[in-house]
Amino acid sequence: PIGIHQLSWDGRNNLGQKVASGIFFYRFIVNGKSLVKKMIFNQNGVNTLSLPNSTSLSPESSLQKSGEAKNTLGTDFKIRVQNTNNTLPMIIENEIESVTIKNDTTISFDVINIPTVNVMLDSTNQIIRGYGAATPWYRPVATDSEIQSAFGMEDGEIGLTILRLTLDPNSNNWSNWIPSAKKAYEMGAKIIAAPWYAPSEMIERVLNRNKIKQDMYDEYVAHLNAYIKFMADNGAPIYGISIQNEPDISEDWTWWDPEDMLRFMSDFADSIDGALVMAPESFQFRKNISDPLLNDSAATKNTDIICGHIYGGGLTRYPLAEEKGKEVWMTEYLMGDNNSGNNLPWAIALAKNINDVMKVNMNAYVWWTMIRYYGPIGDGTTAASPEDPREIYPAKGEVTKKGYVLSQFSKFIRPGFIRVESEDYPYTSNVYSSAYIDPESLKKVLVIINSNDAEVEQYIKMSELGSTTFTTYITSENKNCEKGDNVIVDNGISKITLEPNSIITLVSE
Repeated sequence: PIGIHQLSWDGRNNLGQKVASGIFFYRFIVNGKSLVKKMIFNQNGVNTLSLPNSTSLSPESSLQKSGEAKNTLGTDFKIRVQNTNNTLPMIIENEIESVTIKNDTTISFDVINIPTVNVMLDSTNQIIRGYGAATPWYRPVATDSEIQSAFGMEDGEIGLTILRLTLDPNSNNWSNWIPSAKKAYEMGAKIIAAPWYAPSEMIERVLNRNKIKQDMYDEYVAHLNAYIKFMADNGAPIYGISIQNEPDISEDWTWWDPEDMLRFMSDFADSIDGALVMAPESFQFRKNISDPLLNDSAATKNTDIICGHIYGGGLTRYPLAEEKGKEVWMTEYLMGDNNSGNNLPWAIALAKNINDVMKVNMNAYVWWTMIRYYGPIGDGTTAASPEDPREIYPAKGEVTKKGYVLSQFSKFIRPGFIRVESEDYPYTSNVYSSAYIDPESLKKVLVIINSNDAEVEQYIKMSELGSTTFTTYITSENKNCEKGDNVIVDNGISKITLEPNSIITLVSE
């Protein structure tokens, strides 16, 4: 009868045998006329399958038949395999000639995928507080020009937003860092500080380790508060103060057992005044020292930021910290210290490291020594045991390849940006990405790293985005955060070519 009918199929052929899951063509015959349609059949334990009409199909790759089907069995077809809006990873589109449709036949096609980054602009991850570097006590104080290069936003400058200082145990030395810290602060930087050594009168030797005397925790709080006040009074206010740099590794500087850290954070840290409190700053984000803080109500209340380093481990997401509403800062890391800061493979490794830290929901990234031959700004020296004696080292004050890699993040992903979800397909392509959005201006930033020795044709998908122009900046073998050609994302899709061993930052206009 004339009308609309619902058809179901039990997944069996004419012999009553269950057919394999796959892509099938099926044929309607009405009044001597036939119509061939397609479907994806996946049994999933069901007994029947409703046959879809042509408007309800949403395969990952659409199959289109050329010509009108009249007598399909034994007829040759041309099959086109192409991308749809939901195809991930995207594939090289292809047409297959002379495909014969036979009864009870599953047709399989091999496709070649294309590296694709899929950005989900409607997702929300962590807020970004910034990117920075340290000026430790044993290195010369940074000059005005070096601070300008580190925190400036002009061409040839890095655009950092965090400065990490050493809290010297001797208060007579605190003034040494005022000029550079004050300039960085005036340029918009957040200043954080960490002590390596407590004042000697507070220390006792226990099992060959330097520990703060249990009855001098109040005095240690007073020491931290005095430093915070001194810096603020001299125009360089401290944003965050750490209780101790790497309390769990060295027998040289001050050691804290997990029990000591918990007692201090629970019973004494509430008296720290004038700065956010950062703890425990393990050398490896070891949870045996930070979990107790997060599982104790008083210690949790007194801990503003969970911080740590990623030497040999710790580069993972921290669900417990997130559950407790704590930001997680990566406050120290270095790599490639037997090579020049201009070494390209190490610079690209740094790019991936920063990207990895962002992808595990950390809020800040702080490199170790800001001014050093292997760092973002050269100090005019060379490695004591160089990996390659032929390498050319940066001059004093020179922004290095690592510095330009840092700038690919710090110049364009400013404090307050939010990371949104991005996925890289296929996972074995050695291409890595992360994406960000400014909640106020809605500016979008996408960072893509190509660690291959060859060019890569890369697709970008931003499904929620219409036609948008992105300005590009590239650091590669011959480019240093250099402005490149504009990229237009049209209907949520664009295609770009990534230079070998490069990092590119795309910024929406």
